Amino acid sequence: METSREGMRTLWISLAVLGATAAVQGVIVALSGSVALLGDTVHNVTDALTAVPLGIAFLLGRRAANRRYTYGYGRAEDLAGILIVAAIAASAALAAWMAVDRLLDPRDVTHLWAVSAAAVTGFAGNEWVARYRIRTGRRIGSAALVADGLHARTDGFTSLAVLLGAGGAALGLRAADPVVGLLITLAILFVLGNAAREVYRRLMDSVDPALVEAAEGALRGVEGVLDIGPVRMRWIGHCLRAEADIVVGPHLTVVRAHELAVAAEHALIHAVPRLTAATVHTDHAPTPGHDPHEALAHHGPLSTGAAAGPPAVPAPSSGGGSTWHG
Repeated sequence: METSREGMRTLWISLAVLGATAAVQGVIVALSGSVALLGDTVHNVTDALTAVPLGIAFLLGRRAANRRYTYGYGRAEDLAGILIVAAIAASAALAAWMAVDRLLDPRDVTHLWAVSAAAVTGFAGNEWVARYRIRTGRRIGSAALVADGLHARTDGFTSLAVLLGAGGAALGLRAADPVVGLLITLAILFVLGNAAREVYRRLMDSVDPALVEAAEGALRGVEGVLDIGPVRMRWIGHCLRAEADIVVGPHLTVVRAHELAVAAEHALIHAVPRLTAATVHTDHAPTPGHDPHEALAHHGPLSTGAAAGPPAVPAPSSGGGSTWHG
């Protein structure tokens, strides 16, 4: 809940800053007729409006899990990420169309000093918003908010590119302004690729391999855990969930095996940032001629956590139980 509040606060502050920046630029576009500045302004407006789907996603993410959405509504952030990518693509198409139109129908750019001031204003506003969004997104684990921050950062540098167009126009080069507009389009396409990659990885349940290594190290450090099996993680919104197998002694009681599972989950939560819960399955060390997972073999390799991948020791045997603590 607290991370959602922090995300919402970041979004609304960013919306206010970018909205003010775009308003200033819009006035100067109307005075000057600069297509480069117009493209930058459109992009800034698009960036500001991406706060809307993200804000809705953060609000949905606060809703409690139920019998239909058993993991809650955190995935709404991933859907918002798709909308952000679509918005970036639309702004790139619009900027390209306006630049090409101005190349085919050249027009003079006036009020060049104001255009230059608007370019610097756009850079300052976007860079501040970019740092704020990226910092908050990384702290709360929101890929969509990080992607939005990267979007704002590119907007800042494209704002500086408007200065080139203004300088060219001052030298009498009528094509300078629309050419800079095309360069801005290329920059938007670059950030589109980065944002799409971030959102794609989240949709495909990608996690940083370093997090898996940290989880494995934490599990091996739990006293009583003899070895470990597969460790899996996925993002649900800006929170991580994990599944892990641990190997324990074959003669433990169910109570003791459960205590070790709880200790393993506790170690995971402390070792992995943004991890909120884990399912821990206990296997006992192998005993000759006995495979308690035999009944599951005909269901395929992905039927259970224990059978889903190669274990850390040869043919681990039966589980004393599993634990789920949210």
